[in-house]
Amino acid sequence: MWILGIVIGVVLIWTVVVYNDLVQMRLRADNAWSDIGVQLKRRYDLIPNVVEAVKGYAAHEKQVFVKVTEARSKAMQVKDPKGKEAAEGMLTSSLKSLFAVAENYPQLRANENFLGLQQSLTQVEEALQGARRYYNAVVRDYNTKLAIFPNSLVAQTTHFLPRDFFQLEVPEEANAPKVSLS
Repeated sequence: MWILGIVIGVVLIWTVVVYNDLVQMRLRADNAWSDIGVQLKRRYDLIPNVVEAVKGYAAHEKQVFVKVTEARSKAMQVKDPKGKEAAEGMLTSSLKSLFAVAENYPQLRANENFLGLQQSLTQVEEALQGARRYYNAVVRDYNTKLAIFPNSLVAQTTHFLPRDFFQLEVPEEANAPKVSLS
């Protein structure tokens, strides 16, 4: 009888420890996703300023401005990691087009306001990459913890679900062109 009580007590304590560990991992993943959201907000706030700076010099490039604005709007509306991947890929692609237009205007590239905005956007992109790497590392650890036996038994019975990684999907047209010298 005592042995059965000890075994049940050990299993119960182990279950509580595993459950608490899974809760901590899930909260870390939520926090990491929130950090990505903060960096994306900073990015979304900077984009209209960059567009306006370029507009002054390249008013006839209206299609590029519309594309950036639409991509920003779509990206801001999506909340889940999978949807964000595609939306952020489109936004990144349209920003590349915007900066390609800016390259055609030497006076714009020399403008201190534009250079400051471009530098700020670069810093936000670097912070976003760091936040994305951290989020993916936390999700990897969390998903691993869920999948390991016997943790998986506790995870299944308490309805812990694996998380998706956050990877940017860059559209085909945004990839670098292939150059053949043959």
